[in-house]
Amino acid sequence: MGRAAAQELQAWGDACERQPASLRQFDGWGQRIDEVVYPPAWRELAAVSARTGLVALPYEPATLARVGAEARVVQAALGYLFAPSTATYLCPVAMTDGAARVLTDAGTEPQRREVLARLVSRDPAHAWTSGQWMTERQGGSDVGRNTLSARRAGDRWRLDGQKFFCSNIGCEVALALARPEGAAPGTRGLALFLVPRLLPLDGRRNSYRIDRLKDKLGTRAMATGEVTLDGADAELVGDAERGFAQMTAMLNITRLHNAVTAAAIMRRACMLAAAYAAQREAFGRTLEQQPLHQEVLREMSAQTDGALYLTMRMAQLLGRVETGEAAGGEAALFRLGIALVKLYTAKQAVAVVSEAIECFGGQGYMEDTGLPRLLRDAQVLPIWEGTTSVLSLDALRVLRRSESMEAIDAELSRLDAPDRDRALDLAHRAASDEPAAAERAARRVTYALAEAWMGGLLCQSGIEVRPPGIGLRPR
Repeated sequence: MGRAAAQELQAWGDACERQPASLRQFDGWGQRIDEVVYPPAWRELAAVSARTGLVALPYEPATLARVGAEARVVQAALGYLFAPSTATYLCPVAMTDGAARVLTDAGTEPQRREVLARLVSRDPAHAWTSGQWMTERQGGSDVGRNTLSARRAGDRWRLDGQKFFCSNIGCEVALALARPEGAAPGTRGLALFLVPRLLPLDGRRNSYRIDRLKDKLGTRAMATGEVTLDGADAELVGDAERGFAQMTAMLNITRLHNAVTAAAIMRRACMLAAAYAAQREAFGRTLEQQPLHQEVLREMSAQTDGALYLTMRMAQLLGRVETGEAAGGEAALFRLGIALVKLYTAKQAVAVVSEAIECFGGQGYMEDTGLPRLLRDAQVLPIWEGTTSVLSLDALRVLRRSESMEAIDAELSRLDAPDRDRALDLAHRAASDEPAAAERAARRVTYALAEAWMGGLLCQSGIEVRPPGIGLRPR
């Protein structure tokens, strides 16, 4: 994977950026087909993803027998190499991985046999990818306001309504939140459904239409669309009363992939900036010989190292939770940590890539260098899978549980983390404060915990830790 990242993966990723996916809504006879047309390079990336097990690894009995919980660490490491070259293809990987987890835990035997087997297949001709249809126009992150309705049709269901942000819109199957007729309001009334692109009995197109593809700031190669479901055929996944809880399990996995992508983009930006500094001369010396530039590169590298260590710790914890090996508060630590890691690494990716572009001066702003694409693609990371504020509030709610506070205290103590006392003091005060004051402090608390945790992991690994630079600290 490391060799491919600098060669064919990079070439295919560049080709996808030059020729983004397009929407073909009608055929030559005026029939509605809603086909997402991808360039050949996108299919090549899909094939590599399947063959190397980017989704399959944590679900394969043979792999689990060989490496156990560490399968998630291996998967994260491969994704780390794969992500920055491949035009955001790790997003379909993330959603497919999340869907595989949901079906493994809650799917029926036919769903596991007919859908899960394809999601985790290493055969590119057999493998499917999944989408995640959760967001609606009127609610956004407030999914309790979702109005997509579900009505029974024998053993199956029919869905009606709209979904507003549907990434990987050309997927073979999607997981969608919808409200069954007569269900309670809010998130309690949401059920989770499996929506195929083609009907299983006769292969006809399912009854939903792609209204348009989104014109996005970045991640342009990956098709994101708006969908209207008009009696679309669907299957219930798990218990109708646990739809939102099941989707949360999927979000934990996609948030990990978000952090993997953030750490990988930061590393790519640092590598490019360091290589340029070794060659570019200014004021009689190369940039890497300039003391201030050395400090800038050091700050970028420290943040990048920290993001990698913290992300891999989450992969390790997730693997232990999934395989039943978690002990001593590790499950509670993961519940808190996945929110902290996603929000912090995403914010840092934007800061580090922006700094790297500045290291190139005016050339960093030029499209034909490829550098602006890094920044555009990084900017989605704080937004996808929960914004910084949404995740900060999620973390605050988790911190109010005694087992979560005890778990993070034990982790920071184990690592002898810098600023441990300050971070935990902020967390204790916020957890016991009145709601409005606690919410106002939520970002400060989560940043402090993430920085202390990251610093502890770096110190344990023998990397010098100093406070984050002013230009690189999240705001």
